[in-house]
Amino acid sequence: MTTLHERLDAWVDAHFDEQVRFLQELIRVPTDTPPGDNAPHAERTAELIRAFGFEAEKHAVPAGEVKDRGLESITNLIVRRRYAGKGPTLALNAHGDVVPPGQGWTKPPYEGFIEDGRIYGRAAAVSKSDFSTYVFAVRALESLQMPLAGSIELHFTYDEEFGGELGPAWLLRQRLTRPDMVIGAGFSYQIVTAHNGCLQMEITVHGKMAHAAFPDTGVDALQGALGILAALYAQNAQYRLITSGVPGITHPTLVVGRIEGGTHTNVVPGKVVFKLDRRMIPEENPAEVEARIRAVVAEAAGRSAGIAADVRRILLAHSLKPLPANQPMVSALQKHAEAVFGERIPVCGTPLYTDARLYCEAGIPAVLYGAGPRTVSESHAKRADERLELQDLRRATKVIARACADLLGAG
Repeated sequence: MTTLHERLDAWVDAHFDEQVRFLQELIRVPTDTPPGDNAPHAERTAELIRAFGFEAEKHAVPAGEVKDRGLESITNLIVRRRYAGKGPTLALNAHGDVVPPGQGWTKPPYEGFIEDGRIYGRAAAVSKSDFSTYVFAVRALESLQMPLAGSIELHFTYDEEFGGELGPAWLLRQRLTRPDMVIGAGFSYQIVTAHNGCLQMEITVHGKMAHAAFPDTGVDALQGALGILAALYAQNAQYRLITSGVPGITHPTLVVGRIEGGTHTNVVPGKVVFKLDRRMIPEENPAEVEARIRAVVAEAAGRSAGIAADVRRILLAHSLKPLPANQPMVSALQKHAEAVFGERIPVCGTPLYTDARLYCEAGIPAVLYGAGPRTVSESHAKRADERLELQDLRRATKVIARACADLLGAG
């Protein structure tokens, strides 16, 4: 006689080609953010899952709120699957918005191209893959036609790249959902219970424009910016001395990801703008981190005559810290991941930041688990030729299906 878990595995195997085609369709609708016109992808997702008998509630974020965030459209989806018995509500959350493809692709970014057992495309790994993982895991679970206690909700949201405030946070603020526990998009070879916070800031350095033939009549904003950047990079070197006690997380980091300025080759630049990303380990205080960066910028600007600097916060994402009530999810995922993958699956932290923190901030325990490789580098996430091993997709779907069965009392 086959076990419940073997029946789930068999269903996933029998429907895996269909699952891959579903993921290809999701990849083929671009969701570059910016510009952030993501409502069409939500519409396509709702259309595709309707064929499986899943009705998606479409929750459009008001246009004014979306535009205030510098985006164009957001429609978040909730699919509610209620079962007969009393039990917890388990939410499965993945985001559909992505960074633009950028340069250097050798495979088409929006085709779902398959080669040598991998699927390529923007969001193939992060995290349209887990739209697929979660939908097919729930379908596998329901194929058992066994009594289940509680309910499952699928949360497909579209604001992770800009911080999640109009994604999961918006759904929670609108009181559209209040699950008891959440599994968020992740990678197959680890169960993540903690992650870094992220502070993103924009620094505008002001000087005075002048003709390049008479540079002494101006104040070079770029030269002033170099002094500020040097001070910030000196801080970055010091961050290596601050270590986290969370496995998988090392130390804080700072990256300047974008610089622009000047008006023409023959003009002394009067303004330079750069944007930085400061990753905060769970032990750090975000208010203290921000205050320190502002002080470093002000002190460095003050050392250059005629230079002024404005600092604006773009994003503040708090770290994910594990809540004790996450243990049932951790136990179920670890047990089944080790059975399916045939190796130890660690529970750890990650330097990334995710939407999962927004659930935890609301008192809802959340962990990260889904389809993907051992490391972000292997997936090429946010780089050219993002890819996913199809075998990892298959196995992660089995793990999620098995874990949901345990958490909802199947059998």
